[in-house]
Amino acid sequence: MKRADLSCHAEIKWLIASCLIDQSSLIFIDEIDLPYYDLFGSLKLVLLNSHKLLIKQEALKEAVVEIFCCRKGESVYPWVETHTIGEDCSCCTLIAERIALASPEILAGQGFSRLLLAGIFIETGNLTNPRCTLKDKYMATLLINGAGRFGSNDLYQILKYKMHDVSDLKMVDILHKDFKNWRRLGKPDAAGSRFMALHVGMRSIGISIAQLLAHEDASSQGIKNFQRLEKLRLLMIVSGYYDSQKNFKREILGSAESVELMKNLIFFFNSNASQLPLKVLHKPGLRDDMKVFEVDKVTSRKTIECLLEEFGVISKS
Repeated sequence: MKRADLSCHAEIKWLIASCLIDQSSLIFIDEIDLPYYDLFGSLKLVLLNSHKLLIKQEALKEAVVEIFCCRKGESVYPWVETHTIGEDCSCCTLIAERIALASPEILAGQGFSRLLLAGIFIETGNLTNPRCTLKDKYMATLLINGAGRFGSNDLYQILKYKMHDVSDLKMVDILHKDFKNWRRLGKPDAAGSRFMALHVGMRSIGISIAQLLAHEDASSQGIKNFQRLEKLRLLMIVSGYYDSQKNFKREILGSAESVELMKNLIFFFNSNASQLPLKVLHKPGLRDDMKVFEVDKVTSRKTIECLLEEFGVISKS
């Protein structure tokens, strides 16, 4: 993470402060001259939750000495002898397990335990996710001192609230946080990556579209400015939140480069109503090339992504 990106993560800022860690004492990725250390042979890299470096860092691959939390047989660097095979549990659970075996005194302090406990809670939905393992629960019990005066439930609720709190963010920062851009993430197909050519971007948020549009910096023009900045023909903002009756809601705001493209998108959604049943929500002040939809059933973001990919292929062809 770059230091400037920290401002987009209220939950991390709060967590660091609650652990009494001075932000100025932290080193961020943009503050380390990795090629410099590599030049003098003093660079050693441990890959976490990844089996290979980014393309722009591939020149540093000889410095990789360990791969942590990868899948079996996934490594592309045969000279790396130290591997920790990932399991279904939280990555923070595996990190805590290693620390407990090698240097358990580190976990005696409340601050470090809180950092790891927070990661386990977020990745497992406070230990309620169906994918939560017995190892996650055991390690959370071992780290419970990290919850401190908040208690485990309140610590999780604070983190969850902070993750969705955008009150102090500008529109560009709201949309940049966890933003997916298929120009970078898509994989070329035999036809030369039709989907990437459409330049689709998607951002998931934990508040309603109405709350987003009520943001003081959230005018339709601000959304359009971000779309132009990212050179996107189609920007999709996918909302998932709980209303006052504790019912889960899913909404989508679509912003197309033209009214014609928006009409094509609506026609496509109507043709796939069985997978993604939508109802248009009329929001005053929106441009004709922007629409807000309510999803009539619980639909995963993955389903929406797959449909967007299919739309991209159809639109390009």
